[in-house]
Amino acid sequence: METARRRRHGKELEASLLTAAWEELVQTGYARLTMGSVAARARTSEAVLYRRWPNKDRLVLAAFEHQRVVNPVAEPDTGTLRGDLLAYLTEVSRARAGLFAIAAAAAFSGLLADTGLTPARVREQAMGDQRLPHERTIYRRAHERGELALDRIPPAVLDMPFDLVRHDLLMDLGPPAPDRIRSIVDDLFLPLVRPQA
Repeated sequence: METARRRRHGKELEASLLTAAWEELVQTGYARLTMGSVAARARTSEAVLYRRWPNKDRLVLAAFEHQRVVNPVAEPDTGTLRGDLLAYLTEVSRARAGLFAIAAAAAFSGLLADTGLTPARVREQAMGDQRLPHERTIYRRAHERGELALDRIPPAVLDMPFDLVRHDLLMDLGPPAPDRIRSIVDDLFLPLVRPQA
């Protein structure tokens, strides 16, 4: 006798639906993804999807966010600002490259037009981490060690290494090379934030 399938509810069901949406997006692409194809993959009905998301655009954006949340990138504590940035930017590039490539493909195959979002907003959905620059753990620790005067550095400067890595992910659809990350940190960022003698 076939075992009855256990019913999923609440967060468990939502996670299952978002995982199915992500798998469908990766395998078929945004243009061919439908609410029906996601429902079939999740072994549920379209009505279950529509109760949570009004259309495939919102479902896809939620799937990006879910993938980011279930695959977090820890902020390292190497003991130095330089070490922390090199380690974090390397790991976030590696961990988010696939997510970003899928987001870019979706954006260029209709997600932008369908949602009215800008490329920057789609990027934010895929990459996340929208904390204010001064709130980043890496920077707070560096400030506590005396390596960084957070109150004197403009947010745009603190965002720069992260923005440059996101730019490279978009342009290359893959993680930046180690030399590129070192250059972002050593040649561009650190000279701007080191205390002046």
